[in-house]
Amino acid sequence: MSTTDDTNGQRGGDSGEITSSKKECTSCEQNNIDDIAEGIESVAIQDDVSTCANCGKEGISKDMNTCNKCKEVKYCNAACKKKHRTKHKKKCDRRVAEIYDEQLFKEVEPDECPICMLPLPIDASQMAFKSCCGKLICNGCMYAMRMSEGKDLCAFCRTPPALSSKENINQIKKLMDKGNADAFNMLAGCFTHGILGISQDWAKANELFLKAGELGCSNGYLHLGHSYDNGYGVEVDIKKAKYYYELAAMMGSVHARHNLGCREALNGNVERAIKHWLVAARAGDKTSLENVKEGFTKTKGIVVTKDEYANTLHAYHERQKETKSDARDKAAASGMFGRG
Repeated sequence: MSTTDDTNGQRGGDSGEITSSKKECTSCEQNNIDDIAEGIESVAIQDDVSTCANCGKEGISKDMNTCNKCKEVKYCNAACKKKHRTKHKKKCDRRVAEIYDEQLFKEVEPDECPICMLPLPIDASQMAFKSCCGKLICNGCMYAMRMSEGKDLCAFCRTPPALSSKENINQIKKLMDKGNADAFNMLAGCFTHGILGISQDWAKANELFLKAGELGCSNGYLHLGHSYDNGYGVEVDIKKAKYYYELAAMMGSVHARHNLGCREALNGNVERAIKHWLVAARAGDKTSLENVKEGFTKTKGIVVTKDEYANTLHAYHERQKETKSDARDKAAASGMFGRG
């Protein structure tokens, strides 16, 4: 952008001397800018050129045929992709496994209580699902609500509790109609335990757990994995159990992560087991931390190094601090919400 200086070339206005101003031509400058822009665009186009992995022919990346699995190799057409499939298969499968593990072992931020905004506890008994608004609320916020209002109202929407099991179920179903993932998980729990006027039906529960997981509830996949692990409503299938545990772990389920560590350990995959337990321990799981400690002490720092254990122990205590509050401590001491 060009600018003009109004004082450029001015000399003594009261002395009668000639006062002039210089006005620069902007057309040439604009042409230069256009040339630079065209140059940048041409470079961008050149950078977007890829080479066919089969025949070596170059082409524009967006117009080329990409490997459907690893997404990292390009071909000039489907015929070249088919010809190169045998040569590419091993490398492709290896890269796909690497990408999957990157997602599997990625640490996920915990869900928060919608009121105090603190991470929700790992222990399910320290929070509750509210069928009135569909929120998961920690015991601390429910305790604070009771102490301040003197009533058993929902701490989030101030709705009184359902007066009957039928009303409770109807509220859950309304939330399900709106696509609330936790509502599907909650109703599935009713079918597993045979509560709130519902007969026990593991097959129906597993259908609902699957839907809950598909909608984003990690506990849905966790419970479905547990069903396949133990044969609840389905035939025991360890492969499927592991698959659903992995989906749950990638969505942030610490319990599923711990279970995966146990499954890998039983299969002799100690390194993968430790990786799962390290992630779970850093997320606040005490049992996983104990397994990490055992891996450090029994192998004298070979399986778990001193630094890994120290860093994990520090992260564990930090997560414990993050989930604590005066209200939660008082709720646990009050005995209002089951075990503390």
